[in-house]
Amino acid sequence: MPPEGHEQLAPGALGALPGEDLVARGLVDLERGIESVEALLVAIGAPRLRRVGVKVPSPDRLPPSPEHRLYDLLCRQAPRGAHSRYNAWIRRLVSFERCLELERARERRRAEGRSP
Repeated sequence: MPPEGHEQLAPGALGALPGEDLVARGLVDLERGIESVEALLVAIGAPRLRRVGVKVPSPDRLPPSPEHRLYDLLCRQAPRGAHSRYNAWIRRLVSFERCLELERARERRRAEGRSP
């Protein structure tokens, strides 16, 4: 359950935040059982995403060790530069999480009658 005042978010309901497309694809892939870069990123970020209201599958439905699986997937796709690509993907995820947290904080302030 997300914190009080946060509704569950569905893919496409996240707005135009940086990385929204990545998270939306990851959520769809997780639901379909597809182990994609995007799905593994959502699994990595699942606890933080849940806290801000993103409806992420339950932990028992997420792939185990998503960090290792993502790195392995990137190595299989192209071994050279896998570490740099891994870090770039993680930065995109973190950027989205931060933007969504800020947006949620603004919404709470507005609901409380305070200025954004």
